Amino acid sequence: MKRDRLAHDSVQSNEKSARRKADDASASSSSAASTGSDNYDVFLSFSGQDTRKTIADHLYNGLFDASIRVFRDNNELREGEKIGTNLLQAIKNSKISIPILSQNYASSKWCLQELIEMIECIKSRHVVLPIFYHVEPTDVRNQTRSFGEAFSCLSRKYPEDVEKWKVALQEVASMKGWESEKTADNREGDLVKMVVRKVLSELKNAFQLDVTEHLVGIDNAVESILRLLDDNPSAIQIVGIYGMGGIGKTTLAKVVHNKLSNQFQYRSFIADIRESSQRNGIFNLQNQLIRDLKEKDQASNKDEGISLLGSRFKRKKVLILLDDVDDIEQIRALIGKYDWFEMGSRIIITTRSKFVLDDVGINCKYKLEEIPSDKSLTLFSRHAFRTDFPPCGFESLSRDVTSFTGGLPLALEVIGSFLCGKRHAFWQNALKKLQKVPHKKVREKLMISYDALDNEEKQIFFVITCFLIGGDLRYASYMWDACTFFPNMGIETLSFMSLIKIGDDGKVQMHDQLRDLGRDIVRQEDYNVPMNRSRLWLGEEALEVLERNKGIQKDSIHALCLEEDWRKGKLFVPRSESDGEFTTERFETLPYLRFLAMGGAKLIGDSRNLLHNLRWLMWRCPTCAATSFSLEGLVILDLSKSSISESWKGWSHLKMAKHLKVLDLRDCGRLGVTPDLSAFRNLEIIKLKRCWYLKQIHPSIGAAKGLLYLNLQGCSQLQELPQEMGKLEKLEELYIGETAIGKIPQCISSLKTLKVLDAAGCESLFELSDSISHLVNLLTLDLRDCPELCKLPESIGSLVKLQRLSFGPRDKRDWSQAYPKLNRPYEGICELPKSIGDLKILKILQISCCIELSNLPSTISKLGNLEELDASHCKSLEGKIHIDGLSSLKILQLSSTGVSGFHGTFNKMLQSLPELPTSLTVLKVSGRHSTFPQLSHLIHLKKLTVKDCPLLKSMPELPSRLLKLSVSNCGELKELPSLSRLELLSKLYLNSCRELTEIRGLEGLKSLATLIVPECSKLSNLDGLEHLESLRLLHIWTSGPTLKDDQVRGFEKLKNLESLVIVGCESLVRVDVSQLTHLEWLDFCGCCNLLEIKGLERLKNLTELNLVGCPSIDTLPDLSCFHNLEFVFVDNRSNIPDVRGVRRAKYLGNGRYSR
Repeated sequence: MKRDRLAHDSVQSNEKSARRKADDASASSSSAASTGSDNYDVFLSFSGQDTRKTIADHLYNGLFDASIRVFRDNNELREGEKIGTNLLQAIKNSKISIPILSQNYASSKWCLQELIEMIECIKSRHVVLPIFYHVEPTDVRNQTRSFGEAFSCLSRKYPEDVEKWKVALQEVASMKGWESEKTADNREGDLVKMVVRKVLSELKNAFQLDVTEHLVGIDNAVESILRLLDDNPSAIQIVGIYGMGGIGKTTLAKVVHNKLSNQFQYRSFIADIRESSQRNGIFNLQNQLIRDLKEKDQASNKDEGISLLGSRFKRKKVLILLDDVDDIEQIRALIGKYDWFEMGSRIIITTRSKFVLDDVGINCKYKLEEIPSDKSLTLFSRHAFRTDFPPCGFESLSRDVTSFTGGLPLALEVIGSFLCGKRHAFWQNALKKLQKVPHKKVREKLMISYDALDNEEKQIFFVITCFLIGGDLRYASYMWDACTFFPNMGIETLSFMSLIKIGDDGKVQMHDQLRDLGRDIVRQEDYNVPMNRSRLWLGEEALEVLERNKGIQKDSIHALCLEEDWRKGKLFVPRSESDGEFTTERFETLPYLRFLAMGGAKLIGDSRNLLHNLRWLMWRCPTCAATSFSLEGLVILDLSKSSISESWKGWSHLKMAKHLKVLDLRDCGRLGVTPDLSAFRNLEIIKLKRCWYLKQIHPSIGAAKGLLYLNLQGCSQLQELPQEMGKLEKLEELYIGETAIGKIPQCISSLKTLKVLDAAGCESLFELSDSISHLVNLLTLDLRDCPELCKLPESIGSLVKLQRLSFGPRDKRDWSQAYPKLNRPYEGICELPKSIGDLKILKILQISCCIELSNLPSTISKLGNLEELDASHCKSLEGKIHIDGLSSLKILQLSSTGVSGFHGTFNKMLQSLPELPTSLTVLKVSGRHSTFPQLSHLIHLKKLTVKDCPLLKSMPELPSRLLKLSVSNCGELKELPSLSRLELLSKLYLNSCRELTEIRGLEGLKSLATLIVPECSKLSNLDGLEHLESLRLLHIWTSGPTLKDDQVRGFEKLKNLESLVIVGCESLVRVDVSQLTHLEWLDFCGCCNLLEIKGLERLKNLTELNLVGCPSIDTLPDLSCFHNLEFVFVDNRSNIPDVRGVRRAKYLGNGRYSR
């Protein structure tokens, strides 16, 4: 009996166009099909006699339209009765088989042979999904009725095969499948849809990109990327992931791709674009994208590829991952102007350079950072030991590795694999080398970024790696500018390529592996002879060069440091000259030296005009006048932490430094008056921070007309500023905090360019004059910890560019304590001027702890750009806050105020919060209101804190994108809304809600990592706890038997738990922790009926075990193999005779053992 089957990749029949479209799309792999070498998603087995034009055809097209690769063969082309080997191979190469068991299925020997092979393949995780098409499973199992008639005819012809066929039929009849006459009301179209959905579900992992099984510390990053991609579900959303080489960008992108892949019919992953485009051309990558998205045409060049991609895919919703992009033209060639695809498409791009993302206008960006130290140790251990923790004897060495690799995943994986199986001595020797030189594979990866730099950028890179990590980049920029290295462009390039990080304070940081790479490149200039290198950052090597090379000119040396740590001013003590003296002739051989860190060294000799190219001199405690050095080209002079005073003889010689840009005199504790600065007309930065003896600023400061930055912070005896300060017409930043200044002088009105005025900690400051209104370019005004300042001038409304205005204490935890000078606590300002409404671009308004502030002016509603309003602890604040116009507000803190209801006497009329702006991202509320406003419209809200609301009985529906929810001390709260929609929620904290009986919707919290529920005494329902697969920390404090044993024990299935604390649960009798192998902290304190903890011996990561108040437990396993265990607490009433394996035990509180 013939059946009509069509091989997916070798079509030869004359089907209609709908069929031909599907067949043509995969014709390119016809040879693979014929040899059985290709892989398929589904093998379709059917009898063409009764299903060819019905279910078989409909199902084939339904699967194909869902981008599922289907194999079906053409039996009309068969010769003989023996089943072909390529057919059997096709079954083996398929992930799923679908036998359509129709009335005539058993009349075909081929069908039954295929069925036998399917059943056999189940052993190797093959999936069989049977369809009982107009037959019942019992007929198939017993070969009865019409199905049995067809089988009987074939059995008489091949009696030797009957038993094998019966076994296969009985097996498939017992499987869960679909009965056509009982499914979807016998509607064949609906049946096909159900089968396709099931296949897609089973194939979920088949669409997955290959990702290492050793994933550690990536969950938060994955959640962040998913949130960015979900920000506008109906639009085309593009996210760029950037970071240094080896940080794990590709791995992160693959994990995100795998999370989304089942939602898309069209998917593409283009790997190694940087390298592949150089080797094969970008049009080859375009063709890969075209093939992946199910189009048969191919491009012969880049322009043709752009045309094809731009015209063929507008109706296709796609998921595309572009990996390792390094040029904007690559993005333009592959995804164009982002309108090539259907709305709802998702595109992920990984790159080392933020430049690439910015240049093509990608706004959603995520910078991937290093993983923390605890996760680093886990990742390293998985590669080095194949466990999550180091074995005994390797703990210290393993922590050394995680320390110098700096949380770089690539380095942890490579070095872990390199050291795997090696002996202790090998480890010690290898680590000594690796601490200086990156591993070869790590180096190769990092060198890609280094090689992309131009020469000037490489010079900047070297200075940072050797000397500047932790230092101020503004300093170095002046030196590089003097050397024509174009520092602004170079620094931006290094930052955008993730080779450096620049903090808000201007300090530069660099990954340890990049630091070691840069230093190793310098060492390679001459490994054996340090004096032939360009930079010497080790004091010992620098000293050797100065000692051994008298009279030999060294043109190669550009930078030299004689300190152990130049930022801390530690002198490297010479071996032969114990006093740290250096003769001037030692420096005569270094004509090209640009950077010199002298430490506390002494200089003796008669030489003059040394080091003509010196641009940066650091000298702690100089005892001589520095007359030996040529200072004409000096741009940075750092004398910080020196004991020099205004009478130091060196001041006169320093006047030669006509080009000086930076003068650093921080922590010069003997300096009473600043030096005469009249000669330094090019000065841009003066630092006098913590010169605690300083009483006067020399009037000559007015001559430094180019000054941009002046820091007087911590000069506690400085009481006034000179009138000459008004001449600093270019000054942008002025720091006078923690001085004794009582009044801002009138001369400040001339500082038209001032952007930052920081007076935080001026305890004597009592007045801001109207002259401050002239600071029209001011961006930041910091008046925190100014307890004598009680009001602001009305003229403050003239500061039209102000973005940040801050009052109140810097540390709100100690705000109620008395100030030492005043002997009274902070009270703050009494009122805000109405003109504050004129600060149209104000973003941050901090007025916390102003206890006399009774109202906020209605003009505050004009602050349309305000993002943060913190009025917490303003106890007298009452009435309605006009926030209806605050359309940009993201953070609102009103806790402990009359408005938010903390003090009921001010809140008798206020029963609910006002309508809240949709832009809020953080909301903190406390008070006596009994109802809440609607929150569901706050689509940007990430963090909600509800605290001390004793009258609150219920809460409204919560925003779906909430990340953190904290509800505490709400004694009347009886119910929460269902949390099932909060798929992004990562932290849930419910404290002292004593009327709360249940937490509904736990099963929907897919991202929840932390669940803390203390003192909710009536809580009796934790349904869904076992579904919290992301949970890492679970803490529950209860009392009595309210929580049921089976509900609490839902934690037994939470394999990712790291901390488990269940206190006072009387219903808990037996628990099984054998699957919680990541657990580090286990606490069953007060679970008085607990008898047994099964699987405790498997918790090798455990650091603390608390069984105080568990008198019924009478035995514990031997704990000697718990290498990380630090504390074991056992109640004195315990029946445990001894805790084995806890060495060096000592009594600790009510516990008995502590390692």
